[in-house]
Parts: sequence; C-alpha cells; structure tokens
Amino acid sequence: MKPYGNTEAVEQAYSLAKVVYANLGINTDRAIQAAVDIPISINCWQGDDVTGFEGATGLSGGGILATGNYPGRARNGDELRADAEFAFSLIPGKKRFNLHTLYAETGDKKVSRDELEPEHFKRWMAWSKERNIPLDFNPSFFSHPLTESGYTLASGDPKVRGFWIRHAIASRRIAAAFGTNQACPAVNNIWIPDGSKDMPADRLSPRMRLREALDAILAVPLEPQTIIDAVESKLFGIGSEAYVVGSHEFYLGYAAAKQIHLCLDMGHFHPTETIADKISAALLFVPGLLMHFSRGLRWDSDHVAIYSDELRDVCRELTRQRIFDRINIALDFFDASINRIAAWTIGTRSLRKALLESFLEPTSLLLEAERAGKYHERLALMEAFKTLPFSAVWDKLCLEAAVPIGPDWLTRVNEYEEQVLAKR
Repeated sequence: MKPYGNTEAVEQAYSLAKVVYANLGINTDRAIQAAVDIPISINCWQGDDVTGFEGATGLSGGGILATGNYPGRARNGDELRADAEFAFSLIPGKKRFNLHTLYAETGDKKVSRDELEPEHFKRWMAWSKERNIPLDFNPSFFSHPLTESGYTLASGDPKVRGFWIRHAIASRRIAAAFGTNQACPAVNNIWIPDGSKDMPADRLSPRMRLREALDAILAVPLEPQTIIDAVESKLFGIGSEAYVVGSHEFYLGYAAAKQIHLCLDMGHFHPTETIADKISAALLFVPGLLMHFSRGLRWDSDHVAIYSDELRDVCRELTRQRIFDRINIALDFFDASINRIAAWTIGTRSLRKALLESFLEPTSLLLEAERAGKYHERLALMEAFKTLPFSAVWDKLCLEAAVPIGPDWLTRVNEYEEQVLAKR
C-alpha cells in the first residue's frame, strides 16, 4: 500500500477547508485543539482479551465473552504496557488508561481479590507517572469461582455477597491511590453481571440486596479529589438474558439518589436505543456521566468502536451541550479475532475523529433556525454540514499530533506484529 499521508497535500487541503469553515463561523485551529484536549480512557483489556494476570488462560463467567484467538496476546504487565505505548504512538490527543483489578501484579504471591491493595499496582502507578498517562479503574466481578451462581453483590448468600463487597471496597481504595499518584481523580466504575437466564419469580429482592451492598461500598470515606465513583447498567448478558439486577432504571435512580456518576455504555441498551438522547435527561439529576464507547452487534455489546452514526450522535450531543467538565470518556470493547493493537487504534482514532467533527459543527446556525421555528432550514443545514471538508481537518490534526495520516498506521502495526507479537 502506497503512503497516504503527504505533508504538502495535507496543508493545501487544510488551507482550503479552513476558509470553508470560517465562512460558517468555525475556527478550525480551535476545533483541533479542543478535540485533542479531551482525554480518552483506553481500555487495557483489549490488549489481552480480558484475561488478566491471575493465571487464567481466558475470560470465564460473568456474562461476557471474548471470541477469537489472534496471535500476539499480551501475557503480562510488561507486554501489555509495551503494546499500549505502541498504540499510543498511533493515536492523537490526550489519553488515559483503564484497568481492572484482574491486572494486579502480585509477583509469585496469590492475593485474593478482596485483599488487593494499592501496592499491587505500584508498577502501573510508576508507569502512569512516568508516561503522564492517568489511570482509571474497575472492580472485576467475573472470571472467579464466586461468580458461578450468576450473582455477586446481589447474591442471596451472605458469604458471597460479603466477598464482593470487600472486593469493591478494595477497588475503590486502589482507585483513590491512583488519583493521589496522578494528581487527578481516577474514575472507579462498578459493573456487575448479576441476573437470571430465565424469568425469575422475585425481581425485587436481588435489587434490594444490590442497593444495600452499594451503600456499604460507598460508605467507606475517601478523598473526593482522588476518585469519581460510577455505576454501569446492562440490558442483558450471557446467562442473564431474562433479567439483569443492575438495569438502567435501577442505576439511574441510584446514581441520582447518591449523587454519583452514571455510566452509559453504547452497547448496553436495545439496538434501537441511542444513548445520545439520554445524556441531557440524566444530567438533570446526576452530577456527571461516564460514557463508554463501544459497538453492539447482535448479542455482543463489545465490538470495536467505529466512526458510526451512533458514535457521532453522542459526540455531537456532548459538544452541543458544552458539558465536558461533567463527562468522562472511555472505550469498552474486546475483540480477540483481530490484531489487538489495530483494535485499540481503530476504536480510539474513530472516537477522536468524531469529537473533532462535533467541534466543527456550525451549531449556532442550527440553533438560530430552530429558535425561529424554521425546522426545514435546520434539517437542510444538518444535511449540508455532512459534506463539509471535514477529512482535511482530521488529516491536519494527525499531522500536528505527529501520528500517521489516514491508514498509514497499518504499516507500523504490521511491522510490530512481525517483530514483536509473532514471537510470543
């Protein structure tokens, strides 16, 4: 494949696009800066198929599944960090890195998940500080013997429920240690797989137990400047097709009552739903949102994010409301059937591209037509904006960020696969 990026051609195309956008009241230089300044929390688990470092050979239990066996999966922390750094070199803009408790590095000692401490993530924190890549966190309620019943925080067994409460408390303390280390809050997101494969007779009791468990977890005081607590719903999962304890309605109510962040995952709703419409409604009642960018496909909620209409709609909604101070953006997908670094790169670049496009929208013209009741004009402008020379501005953003333009990054990924991944 011939190189796509040509500096002179990129600059020429950008100079023409700049004039077009300026005529619509948009400063493209400012749009580029705004787009690269939004931090994207990149999901560590794409690099190893959510296997972690507990000695497992693959993901098991908990209503999620990584499919495929593409060669080159990261097998330890050093390989995962190296792969992530290589992916970072292909992706423009500010980045964060999102961990699960599965990725604790405990050496030769086996440590129970409810006994994990910040010291088991000291290598991650040192790497974070050295690379200036803030960390986010998630307790891991899956791939464990105590998930076999399908219930964790909502379990009817007090011993099982107690274990997972202790695990979640330990996870919050680790996240707070991240926040102290990086001098900005770590987002700690709670998602559980609890639910029933077939229709339950009692839908209330598990939700009451979940509420009590969450209350106990959040009752542990931590410095607010170190941690942002979030809760995440799901529509269904493997083994929870008929009933999910932590539904959207449950967590929306809980987040509003406790004034914590609500996570909206693009893949955790009915295929005909879009989370873009939920943002303005939820923000009237909760202090902030954690946005998980993913791609639902049939039963699987975790395909690699792409530059889709759904993703673009969400980014436009965030920008139109100017609410980035109340939003945390993260990726959540895992595809074991393709090159994992390519998956990271495709997903993150697609999201960054959509953010740029949203900052380039002449929103003021749409609002002017809307407020005047000229809805035909609003619709016509929305259609006209679709053919603006956006790609020229995207190429300029990549050029300024010193990352490959267009598909040129594929050459580097292929070389890395040959030189590093194929030898694992």
